[in-house]
Amino acid sequence: QVQLVESGGGLVQAGGSLRLSCAATGTIFSINVMGWYRQAPGKQRELVARITSGGTTNYADSVKGRFTISRDNTKNTMYLHMNSLKPEDTAVYYCNIGWSTAWREYNYWGQGTQVTVSS
Repeated sequence: QVQLVESGGGLVQAGGSLRLSCAATGTIFSINVMGWYRQAPGKQRELVARITSGGTTNYADSVKGRFTISRDNTKNTMYLHMNSLKPEDTAVYYCNIGWSTAWREYNYWGQGTQVTVSS
């Protein structure tokens, strides 16, 4: 069973920075995609950024130039460096990992960490 544990959320003023971490444990296929998603109250969960095990990244337009996703494959850990935070970045941030085999797809979520940006 795969478990994802996020950390690093909190309260920050607009313009500030935070770093989120996500540690994955369990049996994980070496070729995978990890991602950060967020869900604000009353809104659907949305992709923030994702990174493949090979290091390819993509970002939501709303965070480009402000957020940086990275990972350490030796530790199965992913990070999200968030700079120039805005009140609209306030949400619960979820970590995700997924991969496919010839037989099935695997997809796991963390429990989420709250990020609150005050104006």
